[in-house]
Amino acid sequence: MADIPKEIQKKYEKLKEAISRHGHFYYVLDAPEITDEAYDSLMRELEALELEYPALITSDSPTQ
Repeated sequence: MADIPKEIQKKYEKLKEAISRHGHFYYVLDAPEITDEAYDSLMRELEALELEYPALITSDSPTQ
């Protein structure tokens, strides 16, 4: 990941964490904190980063 800017790596990790957290609130606790549209927007943003920087993709990514 040396070729990927640090700010992109940080953004990617923050998105993964946010999606995981909101998924837990939605699916496990049945108490969503954000709208479906906001969740979908986070997922699209993550997918766009993975498309632009495939080296970011890990097995624990919400897109996998």
